Amino acid sequence: QVQLVESGGGLVQAGGSLSLSCAAPGRTFSNYAMGWFRQAPGKEREFVAAISWSGSSTYYADSVKGRFTISRDNNKNTLYLQMYLQMNSLKPEDTAVYYCAATKQSYPSINLGAYNYWGQGTQVTVSS
Repeated sequence: QVQLVESGGGLVQAGGSLSLSCAAPGRTFSNYAMGWFRQAPGKEREFVAAISWSGSSTYYADSVKGRFTISRDNNKNTLYLQMYLQMNSLKPEDTAVYYCAATKQSYPSINLGAYNYWGQGTQVTVSS
């Protein structure tokens, strides 16, 4: 079973920053687009950001545009590639479990259903 592993969540005050990482098997995922989604208590999972296989194209939800940055490192010399989500100017409404995901498509998608692989999630809590 292919696994994506997130790390970097935690508790931060409003206005602070956090950086999330997602490790994925490089051999399989270097040609796949990837993305970040989040799910707050009592709400549906929603799109946050996505990146193409090369990293040349990125997309963001309006709610995080200008504050979050998605990136990836496809270093083929390592077994695992890394995808990142740098989150700045965090707000209490950013509190959620954040999931990384990968789609077999090379181009990114904002649609949850397009993604074939998911991580277990990492909690991000922003206090006011």
